[in-house]
Amino acid sequence: MYTQLQLRGSARPPVTVATLQKMKADGEKIASITCYDASFAALVDEADADLVLVGDSLGMVVQGHDTTVPVTLDNIIYHSRAVARGLSRPFLMADMPFMTYTSREKALDNAMRLMQDGGAKMVKLEGGAGQVGIVEFLASHDIAVCAHLGLRPQSVHKTGGFRVQGRENAVADQMHRDAKALQDAGADIVLLECIPAELGKEITAELHVPVIGIGAGPDTDGQILVLYDVLDITPGRKPRFVQNFMVGQESPLAGVKAYVQAVKSRAYPAAEHCF
Repeated sequence: MYTQLQLRGSARPPVTVATLQKMKADGEKIASITCYDASFAALVDEADADLVLVGDSLGMVVQGHDTTVPVTLDNIIYHSRAVARGLSRPFLMADMPFMTYTSREKALDNAMRLMQDGGAKMVKLEGGAGQVGIVEFLASHDIAVCAHLGLRPQSVHKTGGFRVQGRENAVADQMHRDAKALQDAGADIVLLECIPAELGKEITAELHVPVIGIGAGPDTDGQILVLYDVLDITPGRKPRFVQNFMVGQESPLAGVKAYVQAVKSRAYPAAEHCF
């Protein structure tokens, strides 16, 4: 019944927000990965990933869309519920899809559905200073929140496509301010996507909450990749920050373990993965 209490003293206690905060404080890298179904969730759990995201990236790698925009809340809930059944140790986070957090009340209702119906323990939303009020409102209702800065896939039609963000001084300065404001509003994690490595390092040093990077350099508190990229399933050209961890491995489990170990040992990301 009291699962958290039963497992607290076990060899693999469940990861919590407090766990992630301690990992940052101790300098232990956080190995994060996306996942979309129960079978892969069990594999990711066995590989000892710390954080699992049911990302709206499923719109591209599972549903075949060009962007994440078509993904619905029901899509995320369906996949999150499946992933939750396969996890034991990792902390489960779910994306709030495009236009599901346009007001405080809408964000609260949809975050509640992700947690109650989808089994998520944290919700992730994209945006800078404009989302401070939403984050603050969710946090005031004891909902764990991850804020997403840098390349924001839900905004690609506005920002001009999938490209590195924060190279211009003004944009980088704004990202610094946004990250601090979102943290102060109650964000428990900040995710940085596709930004210069030096900017990722600076923002990570400034924040007291964990910072997870994807294409944000080696100095963030943790890394996240799309599972299908880790296992070299995604066809066609891949982003610069992607590494195929199936090279030299005999099974998908071995590939995910290789990724987790590479993050923990700081072997990934290497210079060739950075901007």
